Amino acid sequence: MLFAVRMDVDIPRDLDPEVRADLVAREKTYCQELQKTGEWVHIWRCVGQYANISVFDVADNEALHRLLWNLPLFPYMRVEVTPLAQHPSDLAAAAEGVA
Repeated sequence: MLFAVRMDVDIPRDLDPEVRADLVAREKTYCQELQKTGEWVHIWRCVGQYANISVFDVADNEALHRLLWNLPLFPYMRVEVTPLAQHPSDLAAAAEGVA
């Protein structure tokens, strides 16, 4: 199942700088691991914001829930999830016989 997920991050300004650096480093490592497994398909930064829009390809809602909850920055995020479906006008899908 494909999901588009917007993640807005709001780390408290008074968080210890070392704790913040550790959280950000662990987030990057986790994100890159998920990209290598193919679960985190795309990630785009929202310009001028500490936010991103990502596409995830996971087995089901529970898998996405587990993946998001394990993000080190999750406690500091506002998350919006949108399930995705193939668009009937997608030429690539039509060429693959999906549409």
